[in-house]
Amino acid sequence: MDKAKFALENISLLSKEISENSIIPYEELPQYDLFLSQVIDYLNDRFDADNYTNNIVQNYIKSEVISKPEDGKKRGYTKLHLAQLVLLSYMRPILTSEEIKKVFRLAFNEINDRSDDIISWENAYKIFSDIQKESFDGFAKKEFCDKATLQKIINTLELKESDEERISVFLVVMTLVSQASAIKKLVQKIVDDYEN
Repeated sequence: MDKAKFALENISLLSKEISENSIIPYEELPQYDLFLSQVIDYLNDRFDADNYTNNIVQNYIKSEVISKPEDGKKRGYTKLHLAQLVLLSYMRPILTSEEIKKVFRLAFNEINDRSDDIISWENAYKIFSDIQKESFDGFAKKEFCDKATLQKIINTLELKESDEERISVFLVVMTLVSQASAIKKLVQKIVDDYEN
């Protein structure tokens, strides 16, 4: 976003853009089995902020956060693994590995046993995709800081006019961080309380 063009209205546009370019549709995940190196390349191409490595993926497998690759196959990583790892990519910034494992257990019980899954990974992935799109659509319709409140805060700070836009950006970011923090704490509490 161009610094000179910041306005609260831009948040709606950014949210819409992110919504349209966010999660990869399930149907567009590779249909063929992949080597681990191909999985790593695929994820790192799609998730700029993440830096997946062989060790990271193998640690998720060892700690049973995600399923083991198919036995005896070099190309043992399937569409199911990609779905798990994509969902994991969205959960990683919010939840610990142990919390992610608990969340997955709610729908899939034993991670390496498909016969005890309550829903399929395909359905889980598609549901998450729909929920995420609705969330971004909600952000686009929601006003994060109403202009009057924002201006009142800025007026009480007695800022130089040249600093007002910077502080507006700061306040909007802090509002979003506080909302994300509150949601993170709520998610962690729900997961912990359900486990107990």
